Amino acid sequence: MTLKHTPNRLRRRTLGVAGAALAMPALWLGARAAEKLLVRTPGGSYDEKRQHTVYEPFRKETGIEVVPVPSSAGKLVAMFKAGRPDLDVIETGPDILWLLEDAGALAPIPYNEFKFTNPDDIEAFARTRFHVGMTSYSDVLGYNTKAYSADKVPRSWAEFWDAKAFPGPRGMADMQSGVPNLEFALLADGVAPDKLYPIDVDRAFKSLSRVRPAVVKFWDSGALSVQLLADGETVLSTIWSSRAQGARDKGAPVAIQWNQNLVNLTSTSIVKNSRSPAAARLFVDYTLSPAVQERWLNANREFPINRKAYAGLAKELLDPETGKPWTASRGIPKDARWWADNRQRVSEKWGKWIIS
Repeated sequence: MTLKHTPNRLRRRTLGVAGAALAMPALWLGARAAEKLLVRTPGGSYDEKRQHTVYEPFRKETGIEVVPVPSSAGKLVAMFKAGRPDLDVIETGPDILWLLEDAGALAPIPYNEFKFTNPDDIEAFARTRFHVGMTSYSDVLGYNTKAYSADKVPRSWAEFWDAKAFPGPRGMADMQSGVPNLEFALLADGVAPDKLYPIDVDRAFKSLSRVRPAVVKFWDSGALSVQLLADGETVLSTIWSSRAQGARDKGAPVAIQWNQNLVNLTSTSIVKNSRSPAAARLFVDYTLSPAVQERWLNANREFPINRKAYAGLAKELLDPETGKPWTASRGIPKDARWWADNRQRVSEKWGKWIIS
Protein backbone atom coordinates (compact mmCIF):
# COMPACT_ATOMS: atom_id res chain seq x y z
CA MET A 1 0.00 0.00 0.00
CA THR A 2 1.31 3.43 -0.91
CA LEU A 3 0.12 6.96 -0.42
CA LYS A 4 1.66 8.26 -3.67
CA HIS A 5 -1.78 8.70 -5.24
CA THR A 6 -3.36 10.39 -2.25
CA PRO A 7 -4.77 13.91 -2.73
CA ASN A 8 -2.47 16.87 -2.11
CA ARG A 9 -4.82 17.86 0.72
CA LEU A 10 -4.05 14.59 2.51
CA ARG A 11 -0.32 14.89 1.87
CA ARG A 12 -0.27 18.30 3.47
CA ARG A 13 -2.19 17.01 6.45
CA THR A 14 0.22 14.12 6.97
CA LEU A 15 3.09 16.53 7.24
CA GLY A 16 1.47 18.00 10.33
CA VAL A 17 1.54 14.69 12.12
CA ALA A 18 4.99 14.93 13.79
CA GLY A 19 -18.35 -19.26 26.64
CA ALA A 20 -18.71 -20.96 23.28
CA ALA A 21 -17.24 -17.97 21.60
CA LEU A 22 -14.15 -18.26 23.77
CA ALA A 23 -13.74 -22.00 23.32
CA MET A 24 -11.91 -22.06 20.00
CA PRO A 25 -11.63 -25.51 18.37
CA ALA A 26 -8.33 -27.25 18.96
CA LEU A 27 -7.75 -27.76 15.24
CA TRP A 28 -8.16 -24.03 14.64
CA LEU A 29 -5.65 -23.28 17.37
CA GLY A 30 -3.21 -25.76 15.94
CA ALA A 31 -3.39 -24.16 12.53
CA ARG A 32 -2.61 -20.77 14.02
CA ALA A 33 0.02 -21.88 16.52
CA ALA A 34 2.98 -20.46 14.61
CA GLU A 35 1.24 -17.34 13.32
CA LYS A 36 2.55 -13.92 14.21
CA LEU A 37 0.62 -10.70 14.15
CA LEU A 38 2.45 -7.39 13.67
CA VAL A 39 0.77 -4.61 15.65
CA ARG A 40 1.85 -0.97 15.52
CA THR A 41 2.04 0.56 19.00
CA PRO A 42 3.55 3.68 20.58
CA GLY A 43 6.01 1.42 22.41
CA GLY A 44 7.55 1.92 25.86
CA SER A 45 5.39 1.34 28.93
CA TYR A 46 2.37 0.86 26.66
CA ASP A 47 3.83 -2.40 25.34
CA GLU A 48 5.03 -3.48 28.76
CA LYS A 49 1.49 -3.24 30.13
CA ARG A 50 -0.14 -4.69 27.02
CA GLN A 51 2.16 -7.72 27.14
CA HIS A 52 0.59 -9.19 30.28
CA THR A 53 -2.92 -7.76 29.89
CA VAL A 54 -3.53 -8.37 26.17
CA TYR A 55 -0.76 -9.94 24.09
CA GLU A 56 0.08 -12.98 26.21
CA PRO A 57 -3.54 -13.81 27.11
CA PHE A 58 -4.39 -13.59 23.40
CA ARG A 59 -1.56 -15.99 22.55
CA LYS A 60 -2.77 -18.46 25.16
CA GLU A 61 -6.34 -18.15 23.92
CA THR A 62 -5.66 -18.44 20.19
CA GLY A 63 -2.07 -19.57 19.64
CA ILE A 64 -1.30 -16.34 17.76
CA GLU A 65 1.76 -14.39 18.84
CA VAL A 66 1.50 -10.61 18.90
CA VAL A 67 4.67 -8.79 17.83
CA PRO A 68 4.49 -5.08 18.74
CA VAL A 69 6.07 -2.70 16.25
CA PRO A 70 6.70 0.58 18.09
CA SER A 71 6.71 3.76 16.04
CA SER A 72 5.80 7.41 16.31
CA ALA A 73 2.70 8.65 14.51
CA GLY A 74 4.89 10.43 11.99
CA LYS A 75 6.91 7.32 11.28
CA LEU A 76 3.72 5.30 10.89
CA VAL A 77 2.42 7.63 8.17
CA ALA A 78 5.85 7.65 6.51
CA MET A 79 5.80 3.83 6.36
CA PHE A 80 2.57 3.92 4.36
CA LYS A 81 3.76 6.73 2.12
CA ALA A 82 6.81 4.64 1.27
CA GLY A 83 4.65 1.60 0.56
CA ARG A 84 6.31 -0.49 3.27
CA PRO A 85 3.89 -0.73 6.19
CA ASP A 86 4.62 -4.41 7.04
CA LEU A 87 1.84 -4.32 9.63
CA ASP A 88 -1.41 -6.16 10.33
CA VAL A 89 -3.05 -4.02 13.01
CA ILE A 90 -2.59 -0.41 14.07
CA GLU A 91 -3.23 1.02 17.53
CA THR A 92 -3.07 4.82 17.58
CA GLY A 93 -5.15 7.97 17.73
CA PRO A 94 -8.18 8.15 15.41
CA ASP A 95 -6.94 11.31 13.70
CA ILE A 96 -4.07 9.28 12.21
CA LEU A 97 -6.46 6.51 11.23
CA TRP A 98 -8.71 8.99 9.41
CA LEU A 99 -5.71 9.96 7.28
CA LEU A 100 -4.94 6.33 6.49
CA GLU A 101 -8.61 5.64 5.76
CA ASP A 102 -8.63 8.52 3.29
CA ALA A 103 -5.61 6.93 1.61
CA GLY A 104 -7.37 3.58 1.22
CA ALA A 105 -4.90 1.88 3.56
CA LEU A 106 -7.38 0.27 5.97
CA ALA A 107 -9.77 -2.67 5.81
CA PRO A 108 -13.34 -2.42 7.18
CA ILE A 109 -13.92 -3.54 10.76
CA PRO A 110 -15.94 -6.80 10.52
CA TYR A 111 -18.30 -6.11 13.43
CA ASN A 112 -20.70 -8.84 12.26
CA GLU A 113 -17.95 -11.47 12.61
CA PHE A 114 -17.01 -10.68 16.21
CA LYS A 115 -16.82 -13.68 18.54
CA PHE A 116 -15.48 -12.14 21.74
CA THR A 117 -17.37 -8.85 21.67
CA ASN A 118 -20.96 -7.75 21.15
CA PRO A 119 -20.58 -4.67 18.90
CA ASP A 120 -23.74 -3.16 20.43
CA ASP A 121 -21.88 -2.88 23.75
CA ILE A 122 -19.28 -0.54 22.21
CA GLU A 123 -19.92 3.18 22.69
CA ALA A 124 -21.53 4.47 19.50
CA PHE A 125 -19.17 7.45 19.11
CA ALA A 126 -16.19 5.05 19.07
CA ARG A 127 -17.42 2.95 16.13
CA THR A 128 -16.63 3.82 12.53
CA ARG A 129 -16.39 1.67 9.44
CA PHE A 130 -12.59 1.44 9.29
CA HIS A 131 -11.48 1.96 12.91
CA VAL A 132 -12.89 1.55 16.37
CA GLY A 133 -11.98 2.97 19.75
CA MET A 134 -10.40 0.54 22.21
CA THR A 135 -10.19 2.74 25.28
CA SER A 136 -10.59 6.40 26.13
CA TYR A 137 -8.95 9.03 28.27
CA SER A 138 -9.61 12.74 28.62
CA ASP A 139 -8.00 16.12 28.54
CA VAL A 140 -8.96 17.41 31.97
CA LEU A 141 -8.38 20.24 34.39
CA GLY A 142 -5.68 19.05 36.78
CA TYR A 143 -4.65 20.82 39.96
CA ASN A 144 -2.03 20.66 42.68
CA THR A 145 -3.77 19.69 45.92
CA LYS A 146 -1.33 21.70 48.02
CA ALA A 147 -2.49 24.86 46.25
CA TYR A 148 -6.16 24.08 45.70
CA SER A 149 -8.75 21.91 47.42
CA ALA A 150 -11.58 20.18 45.58
CA ASP A 151 -14.13 22.77 46.76
CA LYS A 152 -11.98 25.75 45.71
CA VAL A 153 -10.67 24.64 42.32
CA PRO A 154 -12.07 26.08 39.05
CA ARG A 155 -15.18 24.20 37.97
CA SER A 156 -15.13 25.19 34.31
CA TRP A 157 -12.72 26.38 31.64
CA ALA A 158 -14.13 29.89 31.98
CA GLU A 159 -12.95 29.83 35.61
CA PHE A 160 -9.58 28.36 34.60
CA TRP A 161 -9.18 31.39 32.33
CA ASP A 162 -9.96 33.72 35.29
CA ALA A 163 -6.51 34.17 36.82
CA LYS A 164 -7.73 36.86 39.23
CA ALA A 165 -10.36 34.69 40.89
CA PHE A 166 -8.17 31.60 40.67
CA PRO A 167 -4.55 32.75 40.87
CA GLY A 168 -1.46 30.69 40.22
CA PRO A 169 0.79 29.52 37.36
CA ARG A 170 -0.88 27.45 34.70
CA GLY A 171 0.21 24.84 32.19
CA MET A 172 -1.38 24.04 28.83
CA ALA A 173 -0.70 21.75 25.89
CA ASP A 174 1.76 22.75 23.19
CA MET A 175 1.25 21.80 19.55
CA GLN A 176 4.13 19.36 20.02
CA SER A 177 2.03 17.39 22.51
CA GLY A 178 -0.33 16.45 19.69
CA VAL A 179 -2.81 19.31 19.56
CA PRO A 180 -3.26 22.51 21.60
CA ASN A 181 -6.31 23.11 23.80
CA LEU A 182 -8.49 24.91 21.25
CA GLU A 183 -11.70 23.30 22.49
CA PHE A 184 -11.08 24.54 26.03
CA ALA A 185 -10.37 28.02 24.67
CA LEU A 186 -13.78 28.06 23.01
CA LEU A 187 -15.56 26.69 26.09
CA ALA A 188 -13.90 29.45 28.12
CA ASP A 189 -15.20 31.95 25.57
CA GLY A 190 -18.78 30.79 26.00
CA VAL A 191 -19.20 28.31 23.15
CA ALA A 192 -21.65 25.52 23.98
CA PRO A 193 -20.18 21.99 24.03
CA ASP A 194 -22.37 20.87 21.12
CA LYS A 195 -21.21 23.84 19.03
CA LEU A 196 -17.45 23.33 19.33
CA TYR A 197 -17.03 21.81 15.86
CA PRO A 198 -16.07 22.91 13.38
CA ILE A 199 -13.62 24.82 15.55
CA ASP A 200 -13.51 28.56 15.01
CA VAL A 201 -9.71 28.68 14.97
CA ASP A 202 -9.36 32.46 15.03
CA ARG A 203 -11.73 32.76 17.99
CA ALA A 204 -9.91 29.98 19.84
CA PHE A 205 -6.52 31.70 19.45
CA LYS A 206 -7.97 35.01 20.61
CA SER A 207 -9.22 33.23 23.71
CA LEU A 208 -5.82 31.59 24.24
CA SER A 209 -4.20 35.01 24.10
CA ARG A 210 -6.29 36.09 27.11
CA VAL A 211 -5.06 33.28 29.35
CA ARG A 212 -1.51 33.23 28.01
CA PRO A 213 -0.04 35.63 30.63
CA ALA A 214 -0.92 33.09 33.34
CA VAL A 215 0.61 30.14 31.46
CA VAL A 216 4.19 29.50 32.55
CA LYS A 217 4.66 26.46 30.33
CA PHE A 218 3.09 24.97 27.23
CA TRP A 219 3.99 21.33 27.81
CA ASP A 220 4.98 19.01 24.97
CA SER A 221 4.54 15.64 26.70
CA GLY A 222 2.28 13.98 29.25
CA ALA A 223 5.26 13.31 31.48
CA LEU A 224 6.17 17.00 31.61
CA SER A 225 2.62 18.09 32.38
CA VAL A 226 2.55 15.75 35.39
CA GLN A 227 6.01 16.77 36.61
CA LEU A 228 5.18 20.47 36.52
CA LEU A 229 1.92 19.98 38.38
CA ALA A 230 3.34 17.59 40.98
CA ASP A 231 6.31 19.89 41.68
CA GLY A 232 4.07 22.93 42.05
CA GLU A 233 5.63 24.78 39.12
CA THR A 234 2.06 24.88 37.86
CA VAL A 235 -0.92 24.70 40.21
CA LEU A 236 -3.56 24.41 37.47
CA SER A 237 -3.04 22.65 34.16
CA THR A 238 -4.66 20.92 31.27
CA ILE A 239 -3.51 17.32 31.53
CA TRP A 240 -4.35 13.83 30.27
CA SER A 241 -6.51 11.99 32.79
CA SER A 242 -4.50 8.76 32.64
CA ARG A 243 -1.29 10.66 33.45
CA ALA A 244 -2.89 12.58 36.30
CA GLN A 245 -4.50 9.49 37.79
CA GLY A 246 -1.28 7.51 37.50
CA ALA A 247 0.62 10.25 39.35
CA ARG A 248 -2.06 10.44 42.02
CA ASP A 249 -1.87 6.67 42.53
CA LYS A 250 1.83 7.10 43.28
CA GLY A 251 1.16 9.74 45.93
CA ALA A 252 1.73 12.92 43.92
CA PRO A 253 -0.33 15.96 45.03
CA VAL A 254 -2.33 15.89 41.81
CA ALA A 255 -6.10 15.71 41.38
CA ILE A 256 -8.66 16.08 38.60
CA GLN A 257 -11.68 18.31 38.12
CA TRP A 258 -13.82 16.41 35.60
CA ASN A 259 -16.32 19.00 34.38
CA GLN A 260 -16.06 19.63 30.62
CA ASN A 261 -13.47 16.90 30.07
CA LEU A 262 -12.58 16.31 26.41
CA VAL A 263 -12.71 12.62 25.54
CA ASN A 264 -9.91 11.15 23.41
CA LEU A 265 -9.79 7.66 21.94
CA THR A 266 -7.03 5.16 21.47
CA SER A 267 -8.31 3.32 18.41
CA THR A 268 -7.47 0.25 16.39
CA SER A 269 -7.75 -0.75 12.74
CA ILE A 270 -6.83 -3.53 10.35
CA VAL A 271 -4.33 -2.84 7.59
CA LYS A 272 -5.62 -3.47 4.10
CA ASN A 273 -3.71 -6.34 2.48
CA SER A 274 -2.61 -7.64 5.88
CA ARG A 275 -0.68 -10.89 5.63
CA SER A 276 -2.84 -12.34 8.42
CA PRO A 277 -6.31 -10.83 7.96
CA ALA A 278 -8.20 -13.48 9.92
CA ALA A 279 -5.83 -13.18 12.89
CA ALA A 280 -6.01 -9.38 12.67
CA ARG A 281 -9.80 -9.44 12.76
CA LEU A 282 -9.75 -11.79 15.73
CA PHE A 283 -7.28 -9.64 17.63
CA VAL A 284 -9.30 -6.45 17.17
CA ASP A 285 -12.40 -8.31 18.34
CA TYR A 286 -10.49 -9.65 21.36
CA THR A 287 -9.16 -6.24 22.46
CA LEU A 288 -12.71 -4.89 22.68
CA SER A 289 -14.09 -7.66 24.88
CA PRO A 290 -15.14 -6.81 28.47
CA ALA A 291 -12.55 -9.00 30.23
CA VAL A 292 -9.66 -7.59 28.20
CA GLN A 293 -10.91 -4.05 28.61
CA GLU A 294 -11.03 -4.50 32.39
CA ARG A 295 -7.48 -5.88 32.55
CA TRP A 296 -6.12 -3.04 30.45
CA LEU A 297 -7.92 -0.18 32.17
CA ASN A 298 -6.75 -1.38 35.58
CA ALA A 299 -3.16 -1.38 34.32
CA ASN A 300 -3.29 1.92 32.45
CA ARG A 301 -5.94 3.97 34.28
CA GLU A 302 -7.99 4.54 31.15
CA PHE A 303 -11.70 4.13 30.46
CA PRO A 304 -13.39 1.24 28.64
CA ILE A 305 -15.26 1.63 25.36
CA ASN A 306 -17.24 -1.56 26.03
CA ARG A 307 -20.07 -0.67 28.42
CA LYS A 308 -19.96 -4.19 29.89
CA ALA A 309 -16.56 -3.32 31.37
CA TYR A 310 -17.83 -0.36 33.40
CA ALA A 311 -18.18 -2.55 36.46
CA GLY A 312 -14.42 -3.02 36.58
CA LEU A 313 -13.63 0.67 36.92
CA ALA A 314 -12.04 2.01 40.08
CA LYS A 315 -14.39 4.10 42.23
CA GLU A 316 -12.55 7.35 41.59
CA LEU A 317 -13.14 6.99 37.84
CA LEU A 318 -16.92 6.90 38.29
CA ASP A 319 -19.16 9.92 38.65
CA PRO A 320 -20.90 9.37 42.02
CA GLU A 321 -23.99 11.22 40.77
CA THR A 322 -24.58 8.92 37.80
CA GLY A 323 -22.53 5.78 38.45
CA LYS A 324 -21.09 6.16 34.94
CA PRO A 325 -17.46 6.82 33.96
CA TRP A 326 -16.55 10.49 34.06
CA THR A 327 -16.02 10.34 30.29
CA ALA A 328 -19.62 9.23 29.78
CA SER A 329 -21.25 11.51 32.36
CA ARG A 330 -19.42 14.81 31.84
CA GLY A 331 -17.27 14.27 28.79
CA ILE A 332 -17.31 15.92 25.38
CA PRO A 333 -16.09 13.63 22.57
CA LYS A 334 -13.19 15.09 20.59
CA ASP A 335 -13.83 15.31 16.85
CA ALA A 336 -10.77 13.48 15.52
CA ARG A 337 -12.05 13.84 11.95
CA TRP A 338 -11.86 17.63 12.29
CA TRP A 339 -8.32 17.42 13.64
CA ALA A 340 -7.24 15.10 10.82
CA ASP A 341 -8.49 17.66 8.32
CA ASN A 342 -7.13 20.75 10.07
CA ARG A 343 -4.01 19.79 12.00
CA GLN A 344 -1.61 21.37 9.52
CA ARG A 345 -3.55 24.64 9.42
CA VAL A 346 -3.61 24.81 13.22
CA SER A 347 0.09 23.93 13.40
CA GLU A 348 1.01 26.78 11.09
CA LYS A 349 -1.07 29.27 13.08
CA TRP A 350 0.33 27.96 16.36
CA GLY A 351 3.89 28.40 15.13
CA LYS A 352 3.25 32.10 14.52
CA TRP A 353 1.19 32.65 17.67
CA ILE A 354 3.62 31.04 20.11
CA ILE A 355 6.49 33.36 19.12
CA SER A 356 4.40 36.52 18.86
